[in-house]
Amino acid sequence: MCPYKYYTIMRQIKDPKTLRLHMVLDAQRHGVKPTARRYRTTPKTIRKWLARFDGTLASLQEHSRRPHHSPRKLSDARERSLVKLKKRYPRWSARRLKEEFHLQYAEKTLRRVFRDHHLQRNYRRKKTQTKRLLRDVKKQWRLFQQIDVDTKHLYDIPEYYQIMQRAWLPRYQYTARDVTTGLTFLGFAQECSLANATLFAQRICRHLQQCGAQLDQTTWQSDNGSEFVGSWQAKHDSAFTRAIERVPGQQHRTIPPGQHRFQADVETVHNLMEIEFYEIETFTDRADFLTKAVLYQHYFNLARKNSGKEYKTPWQLVVAKDPNAHPLLPLLTPVFLDELQEKILLHPNPGGYDVWALP
Repeated sequence: MCPYKYYTIMRQIKDPKTLRLHMVLDAQRHGVKPTARRYRTTPKTIRKWLARFDGTLASLQEHSRRPHHSPRKLSDARERSLVKLKKRYPRWSARRLKEEFHLQYAEKTLRRVFRDHHLQRNYRRKKTQTKRLLRDVKKQWRLFQQIDVDTKHLYDIPEYYQIMQRAWLPRYQYTARDVTTGLTFLGFAQECSLANATLFAQRICRHLQQCGAQLDQTTWQSDNGSEFVGSWQAKHDSAFTRAIERVPGQQHRTIPPGQHRFQADVETVHNLMEIEFYEIETFTDRADFLTKAVLYQHYFNLARKNSGKEYKTPWQLVVAKDPNAHPLLPLLTPVFLDELQEKILLHPNPGGYDVWALP
């Protein structure tokens, strides 16, 4: 006799048809009641499977218990309206949809309809999936639709700190990056100040204009640091904002306070440079630092393939969006902003300063 009841085995067995076949064959040899006692089930169950058995395993398959007539079944038109509603709000649960739209159907019915149309609720996306979807959106942007700008503190990098102190190297890096292509421009200074940030933005704007870039709908995005917005008590736009918006069509906006993920594109450059530049390079003096910074920026724009942008370089993406892009567009050389500031103050030039110098 089997130590387990027939129904206990049925709930756990992977293929019930095999057990039913053995049960039917035993019943044909030994009779219904002895087989029922052996498998610890009822004679009625044995007779049911004996009557259904026609010599094939398929005949021992459980029949559907779905009713043949459902007077309260939803019509096709009502199901289509529920499917349309679920597609409009894909991440809303059946309970939320029922409450918000005052649906007269039970939650179980709504779940059944969504399940039949493969519209089960999508739960919170993983960060990697969100980043991938955002990259697909930004890929469609036009060239220089948004430029992210930020500063990086360099004195907290252990490999760089001692060389910085000894050779009086810059303590801050100013970075601007076109979001859709990744084209990056750098500047360096000893101070994190509004004057340096303003000069940095002016220099990039002048360079892009001289290269024929379309800036009439360009947005510069920054955080709320004092180097971009000035004093937190300021009642007027900062010099940085005015310098950007002096170019017709450009605008400057700041991210919500504390939401640094809005600056992910430019923060990515900071992380890459810390790993690929500051941690492995050695510098003898300021001139050597600037030379290597220029080479790294050109390498980043022209040769380094970005895994997050189809394994293409920023310049390849620029050319794909604008085949007539000026060849000098990615070659704006980094400078020491404080030295350039001093040069402009001591030797003012009504025509502006030159931004076309190459290494």
